[in-house]
Amino acid sequence: MQLPQTIEAYFAADRKNDCEAVVDCFAPDATVRDEGRSHSGHHAIGSWWEYAKAKYRHVAEPIETLTDARGTRVRARVTGAFPGSPATLTYAFSLAGEKIAALEIGA
Repeated sequence: MQLPQTIEAYFAADRKNDCEAVVDCFAPDATVRDEGRSHSGHHAIGSWWEYAKAKYRHVAEPIETLTDARGTRVRARVTGAFPGSPATLTYAFSLAGEKIAALEIGA
């Protein structure tokens, strides 16, 4: 499966539990929407990621991707310490150049 380089870097950093590398994938004014909440900017995105990793101890493995005019959607098998694990979630990315401008995670 071919993912855009920035998105591949995001999933690789997430697998390595590297918060700094995850945050570096995002534009400074990027927004993440997950579990009904929005997190904007590097500091908020880093805090969101650290909280989610500590709470769910999850690992996301991309299984399918679709890129069109709306952006890149990646379906991933997510395993961790949460009810219903493993689950298939959709990561909807919008890119701005070499950085992630927006990410929405949902079912």
